[in-house]
Amino acid sequence: MTGFKKLDGKAVALDRANVDTDQIIPKQFLKRIEKTGFGRFLFFDWRYKAEGVLNEDFELNKPENQGATFLIANDNFGCGSSREHAPWALLDYGFKAVIAPSFADIFKQNCLKNGILPIVLKEEEVKYLLERGKEKAFALEIDLVEQTVKDEEGLTATFPISDYWKTMLVNGWDEIEITLQLDEKISAYEQKQSV
Repeated sequence: MTGFKKLDGKAVALDRANVDTDQIIPKQFLKRIEKTGFGRFLFFDWRYKAEGVLNEDFELNKPENQGATFLIANDNFGCGSSREHAPWALLDYGFKAVIAPSFADIFKQNCLKNGILPIVLKEEEVKYLLERGKEKAFALEIDLVEQTVKDEEGLTATFPISDYWKTMLVNGWDEIEITLQLDEKISAYEQKQSV
């Protein structure tokens, strides 16, 4: 994973509550175990009409929202089954952070483990961002070190994150990489046990 301290990018609003993982990445696309190639299937049933044609009314398909790196969502984003493919699809599409008033717990953990920053803001702050996104695409700055989200209109919102996950994301570590940092100690322990 690539570490980061600050992220700047365009935000797109998806003002829907209780978006489950089957909407994020439908079950028919879960046959692969690679982490890449899922972005084209993100929100598949909403992004495409029955004939496979892009649904021009869907938020992500609008020209002004192309290239967005931040997704603004509503309550309980990522509910449903615990498929890790959901954050893989978001990441492969280009999203680096998802902002919502609440997330399903397992989905939130899966995001963190895969390098996506799930940001919980107050309901009124998310409502403000969702309203801004309905008007047009807009820029946000996310500072992971300071734990802030800022826009050019004067919003400065703070978000919680554990020190553990903050360190992991800043350094771009996953749980295997953090274990490998202890390789010498693990080897020494194994040698001691084999005597």
